[in-house]
Amino acid sequence: MGRRLRRAARASRPGAVVVGGDYQGLGIVRSLGRRGVPVFVVDDERSIARFSRYAAGSARVEGLRDERRTAETVLELGEQLGLDGWVLYPTREETVAAFSHFRPELAARFRVPTPPWEVVRHAWDKRETYRLAMELGIPAPRTWSPASVDDLEAIDAEPPFAVKPAIKEHFFYTTKSKAWKAASRAELRTLFAEAEGIAGPGEVMVQELIPGDGRQQFAYCALFKDGESLASMTVRRRRQHPPEFGRASTFVETVELPELEEPSERLLRRIDYYGLVELEYKRDPRDGAYKLLDVNARTWGYHSLGAHAGVDFPYLLYVDQIGEHVERCRAVPGVSWVRLATDLPTAAVELAAGSLDWRAYLRSLRSIDVEAVFSARDPLPGLVEVALLPYLAARRGL
Repeated sequence: MGRRLRRAARASRPGAVVVGGDYQGLGIVRSLGRRGVPVFVVDDERSIARFSRYAAGSARVEGLRDERRTAETVLELGEQLGLDGWVLYPTREETVAAFSHFRPELAARFRVPTPPWEVVRHAWDKRETYRLAMELGIPAPRTWSPASVDDLEAIDAEPPFAVKPAIKEHFFYTTKSKAWKAASRAELRTLFAEAEGIAGPGEVMVQELIPGDGRQQFAYCALFKDGESLASMTVRRRRQHPPEFGRASTFVETVELPELEEPSERLLRRIDYYGLVELEYKRDPRDGAYKLLDVNARTWGYHSLGAHAGVDFPYLLYVDQIGEHVERCRAVPGVSWVRLATDLPTAAVELAAGSLDWRAYLRSLRSIDVEAVFSARDPLPGLVEVALLPYLAARRGL
């Protein structure tokens, strides 16, 4: 797989294996590669990270959705290429689950920052996420887990509702959606039955729909270790794709929002979390509370914003993994990130709906500090992404 990778495998400094080569994986490759850390990219899709000048090698594999097969594939590649001591970076939920469940086997060859399953399960299963939030007194949307359609009558709230899976991966790859909106009780019954047929009995939640779009969504991001954040960043997700139930952020900016720090760190401390993590919140305009929506136990789509705001998360994790000291740091406010491939169509929808003013949109584009993919120093991934847009839209809705 290339002399460059073989030389890197023999070097005294360990490299990194990035599993998943989309724009999130590309951000990890660039974070590490520009500091001389060799990076190997593994993916089961056509993706862009392997085209980066900072990627030392790559492999296209059969499939990365089955946990056991994912772990076996990574171990086989590690043995073939001599990647002993390299740091593993997952970019998808199912890869996090694979690394967590097979952590002892993987740790025999690699450095595995992914926490053990007793920690990860609190992020993997959203029923556990909300149960933990309730236990700790952290605000969250009212959520119900009906056992069947008949149990919907017991929900003591009025529409609209969000119908969503407890485990995202059991739903997302079929629907390409995070959740569905039920505007009436009749629609709730229909959508719940359909979602149950996809995700399975007992895995569908009904949640109150907090008013507002991406402009009401915020997140607390951190490298967390020994009960405290070594690096932290708070952001506002000003636009997301799709606008109501965003699968991914499209325009994000760093902000000062200390209200999110204490509850986030309290939750992470409670489960003894280690590693990179993003906690998503939505501000409820009805009571002003920031309500927990999700916990992601990995890098997140816009993590490359951190490097420009003073917190280069993938590299900081690498430094900690190889036993070097991490200086405590936090992101500066007012730094913005965009992924134009999804922000442009998202803005078009909002402009057509009248929820976005075109002058405000142009002003936001003029303030961009980071583009997710396009880089003058590393241009090829951006060119490849343009060519792959039809494939990405069909495969995962971009």
